[in-house]
Amino acid sequence: MKRWLNNRRPIRLQSWITLLVSFVTLVALLVTGVLIARDTAEQAREAQKEKTMDVAHAVAFSDIVRNGLQEEFQDGEIQAYTKQVQDETDVAYIVVMNMDHIRQSHPVEERIGQYFVGNDEDRAFEGESYSSVAEGTLGESLRSFVPITNEEGRQIGVVSVGILLDNIESVMMDRQKIVYLGSGAGMLIGVLGALWLARRIKYTMHGLEPREIGQLLQEREAMLASVREGIIAINDKGYIIIVNDAARALFQRAGIRKDPMGERVDVFFPESRLREILSHQHAEYDQEMSLNDLSIIVNRMPVALEEKVVGAIATFREKTELTTLLEQLTGARHYAERLRAQTHEFMNKLHVISAMVHTESYQELEEYISQISTAYQRDTGSVSKLVKDPVLAGYLLNKFNTFQEQDIEIELEGGSPLPVLRKTEQMDGLITVIGNLMDNAMEAVQNQARRHIKITIHYMDDVLYFAIRDNGRGMTEEEMENIYQSGISAKGRNRGYGMELTRKALQEMNGDIEIFSEKGTGTRIEVTVPYEGDHV
Repeated sequence: MKRWLNNRRPIRLQSWITLLVSFVTLVALLVTGVLIARDTAEQAREAQKEKTMDVAHAVAFSDIVRNGLQEEFQDGEIQAYTKQVQDETDVAYIVVMNMDHIRQSHPVEERIGQYFVGNDEDRAFEGESYSSVAEGTLGESLRSFVPITNEEGRQIGVVSVGILLDNIESVMMDRQKIVYLGSGAGMLIGVLGALWLARRIKYTMHGLEPREIGQLLQEREAMLASVREGIIAINDKGYIIIVNDAARALFQRAGIRKDPMGERVDVFFPESRLREILSHQHAEYDQEMSLNDLSIIVNRMPVALEEKVVGAIATFREKTELTTLLEQLTGARHYAERLRAQTHEFMNKLHVISAMVHTESYQELEEYISQISTAYQRDTGSVSKLVKDPVLAGYLLNKFNTFQEQDIEIELEGGSPLPVLRKTEQMDGLITVIGNLMDNAMEAVQNQARRHIKITIHYMDDVLYFAIRDNGRGMTEEEMENIYQSGISAKGRNRGYGMELTRKALQEMNGDIEIFSEKGTGTRIEVTVPYEGDHV
């Protein structure tokens, strides 16, 4: 049973709407029909009661009836008169009685002169007019009683006018049929309206079921959260309706703390120029702009639905992050180019060694091998020995070339070699950390007579240890306290974002950083980062 419940297909939205609207319409019409039918039945009963009462009063005030009751001998005038009134008013019977409860008229002439049957006539003989339901010789009926008086006001008899209950029920059913037919027509119209409404809603939702819409929303939220670029979207009125986590983080780095959702984009984020996109409806790509002195790269494009622009969207990312990615790619390219160059250079060296062996110039050969071995250990060999990941190794070689071009002495040491990174998505964060620290060290030694930077790389128990030390000017206690503050730097205006990005990248990788610095003695920074490598 449980398995069947899990495997059964869910009811479609169109079916749900049709069933729901039909059910509501049915209940509403049913309740209304019952109330109207009951009210109609009461009205029909009251109408029949009033009818019998009116006929009874008319007969009671008839001179024929009065005179007939006061005469000693009857000649059939009362019977003839009541028979005529009965036929004209379509009542079941009209019975005139004298004060001895003896019938003077009756639909069945044989019963004239007999005692009245019903046991509900006594009040009428006491001068009261009323209606009641009782069982008579003709069956159960609704009957009205009216006293008959002479000209002096003395009661001389009673008239009873009745309608059989079966006839009353027939009248009520005829009236209720109209109510039921109206309810049925209303139900049919309700079902047709429900089908039309369900189809319109289905069309508006592009044929998607609620669970499919919910899944799409979850997927959209997951995609927005996973995208590294900031994303904001506006509707056709210019109000922000979508903001992902990356956009919020970038706004906070720019010093904008207010929640952007529901705000006018030209007030909250005028630099996005999304309002202009709504106007000219043309996409703009790779536009550089400044957000509170924070350089970002923006892409803007309109959003169209059925050939009508209903909004606009912008994606943006901090320029320094793009620069870091470019450096990462450049590092890999330099690494490949360097390997190709070294391969060509190695072949040339093999030709030289082969020639020296052929000419038996062994002394010169020994000096030549020692020379190229020292150069290899100082340059590529030291990096490739400690760093097995080609991307990271290429990035370091590129940075070392930059240092050498600026006459900066590089000292590289380490323990266990760093294997190839298994989680390649972590490379961006590592490049951000290592690149910013090396750039800071390079700037720190610019004004020194002897420029020296020492780098330590060690790997143990899936943890990368990276340390860099420079002989620069060092930092004061105040500079140490503000080192992670965005936009605050001793290097000048629009600087001071590197260490903030470094700390953010370390937080994402669950890494740690320690800084040791003293004015005039240089700076040492130590970083530890979880690092899962593939040992080959």
